[in-house]
Amino acid sequence: MILPRFLKRLHGLLVLSALTVISSSSINGADWMQWRGPHGNGSVEGGVYPVNLNAEQPLWKVALPGKGCSTPIVLDGRIYLTVPADGKDSVEAYGLDGKRLWQTSLGKENPGRHRNGSGSNPSPITDGKKLYVNYKSGALASLTLGGKVRWEINLVEMYGPDTLYWDHGTSPVLTKDHVVMARMHEGESWLAAFEKDSGKLAWKVARNYKTPREGDHGYATPQIIQHKGKEALLVWGTQHLTVHDPNDGAIIWSCGDFNPDEKALWPAVATPVVVGDMAVVPFGRNDRKIPRIHGIRLDGSGDVTETHRVWKRNDISSFVPSPAAHDGKVYLLRDRGEIECLDPKSGKTIWNAALPKNKSNYYSSPLIADGKLYAAREDGVVFVVGIENGYELLSENDMGESVIAMPVPYKNHLLIRSAKYLFCFKGK
Repeated sequence: MILPRFLKRLHGLLVLSALTVISSSSINGADWMQWRGPHGNGSVEGGVYPVNLNAEQPLWKVALPGKGCSTPIVLDGRIYLTVPADGKDSVEAYGLDGKRLWQTSLGKENPGRHRNGSGSNPSPITDGKKLYVNYKSGALASLTLGGKVRWEINLVEMYGPDTLYWDHGTSPVLTKDHVVMARMHEGESWLAAFEKDSGKLAWKVARNYKTPREGDHGYATPQIIQHKGKEALLVWGTQHLTVHDPNDGAIIWSCGDFNPDEKALWPAVATPVVVGDMAVVPFGRNDRKIPRIHGIRLDGSGDVTETHRVWKRNDISSFVPSPAAHDGKVYLLRDRGEIECLDPKSGKTIWNAALPKNKSNYYSSPLIADGKLYAAREDGVVFVVGIENGYELLSENDMGESVIAMPVPYKNHLLIRSAKYLFCFKGK
């Protein structure tokens, strides 16, 4: 991938800011090694990605063995994704030509219950050397890039089942030494780290806060950041944003007061996005016309609840789709298809628009690539929007079945994972 001016700007932000998101390992150009990509913000630069996605004429399309909603990852031209196969949690690898390279099965699948969920909601992650996967069943495992199981443990057997109202969706993240999982639900909530090489528990800390009903339910994924020049974990859920020491899980920074009116049924679903030293945190119930969104400054230490909330709004937000960041701006895909381009420092709207109205909602998080925003609606319609000069609807493409996973770019190829298929399209 060509190194564009955006990465030069990003480098400046990394130097100047006290805290910023980093990838699970050193960024290797086009590799999409975790959910939300190399920068953890849902965007990439460079490449030429397609505008028209004809489901009847893709570059290739492969049938998957069962319903899964996780976003694929790509490393060195190999595609990895979690799937159910013959009633078991499984992992599959494909070449960039669509040929299946291998399939590895683990334990018994827990298929979940939500219409837009599955037992394979969490996305895989890789450090470039090994794979790490997690499932609703509780299975947490590491595999070689060739599909051999290195170790497998079960978090449900170890710590009990989750009590989430919806299906488990938090993806694993990687620090330098550990694979980290979070569970936030009614009951004992925790953040835990396991040794990459063995799966042995390195540390586990309780993360319990008193909240109104369902406010302790969390579906967001932690993020790896730099805090005061050191690796740290940024965690959102149970109505608190916290920064943790990756060596022992201790809280070193905390911000609360996201629900002062104590509204019930406000779980944390969308994952925040970080731009420079600001975290943009969608919250509330945008799907019920009770939106909230906060801009939190991420420097300092200790309890910053009273000092670091730079802005908040109660007129826009996103309940399920996580926001993306591009060229210093935040792009919010709202649950009914509205798009909001924000200045993360002030929270002010730069521009907004709305995709064509439909009864279906948006569960997939948006992708930004090649100056375009890709937005997949739950009924399988994928919109491509030009954003370089404001909003420009470029195409509307029907995949023919539900799309919940996030679109994935890789060296001019665009992957769309639907309920039954994996599609690949190519830019010209």
